[in-house]
Amino acid sequence: MTDELVPGSPVSAQPAPFVVSPTEAPSAQAEALLSRAVVAEAGVLLVDIVGPGAVACIQGLMTGDLEAPGDGAFVYGATLTPKGMIVSDLWAGRTGTTVTLTYPASARETLFDMFKRQLPPRLARVTDRAGAQVVLRMAGPAAVATAERAGLSVPAPGRVARSPFRPADCVISRPTGDLPFALEIHVAPENSAGMMSALNVAGAVTVSGAALELGRILAGWPRLGAEIDEKTLPQEVRFDEIGGVSYTKGCYTGQETVARLHFRGHTNRVLIGLAWQDAPDVHQGAVVQADRSVGRVTSLAWCGAIEQYVGLALVRRDTDRDQPVRAGEAPARIVDLPFKLTA
Repeated sequence: MTDELVPGSPVSAQPAPFVVSPTEAPSAQAEALLSRAVVAEAGVLLVDIVGPGAVACIQGLMTGDLEAPGDGAFVYGATLTPKGMIVSDLWAGRTGTTVTLTYPASARETLFDMFKRQLPPRLARVTDRAGAQVVLRMAGPAAVATAERAGLSVPAPGRVARSPFRPADCVISRPTGDLPFALEIHVAPENSAGMMSALNVAGAVTVSGAALELGRILAGWPRLGAEIDEKTLPQEVRFDEIGGVSYTKGCYTGQETVARLHFRGHTNRVLIGLAWQDAPDVHQGAVVQADRSVGRVTSLAWCGAIEQYVGLALVRRDTDRDQPVRAGEAPARIVDLPFKLTA
């Protein structure tokens, strides 16, 4: 919640940040994430939008452009309220007349309510796939090469495709750019263990979902419930930088606000990276202070590979990024996103 419920104003309430503890993502997992390849269940859900109007309907609901890249596209974006606030971020994979959405579990009720209200069943039928597929994500500099060694057919960046895998095919999606993961794999539950085993034999390290969250923080990627709440605008959480919004596609819900900010103004707050040597105190939320309170910490993780705490924060746009700050009652420095680290 922002002061007087004005989007982009300094936060008055201080919700506790999303925290990855040292025990959840131990040093060995962080080192594998930074230097090799890791794999974990992603903790996200799937839904298929199927029908002759599926692509056009989702194109009218999300900020990313699903039509221009054509069939087989894998695109990041968000659904918005009419006033331009993020409802949920999501990934959309296009295969023929089916659009498969990967979305945070916490957004399920809100998204399905939106689909019920805005998708005409004769054009775009909603098929819930929660539980029908396991979603694995691979991350790390060797993720693509490791998947190929395991025998998977990896698509080009920004694409989604089926790949042979005994005893049944799987679906592999590959995003583009500086991302929190390198590959997303959809596999039947009964084949999940076999897939993990094949990836392990090829060199991937099985890690916790928390290790993927560390990767998300290092990539400067927003999370629903941490950086994103019901009063968040896409440009506040780096959607321009991470390719989450198109300014050339046709109309979509919330476009007017997003376009006006892009062409005629700017947000009052921005997402930044933070690094600490000492442990910050974020149990009851964490204010970021310069000469005054300038924002709040939204995500925090211990990165054992570099023996440093790293995190994300939403701060006032006019914050001096060259000056040290205090965040969570501990000295911190502002760093560029994504973090530039090596194990």
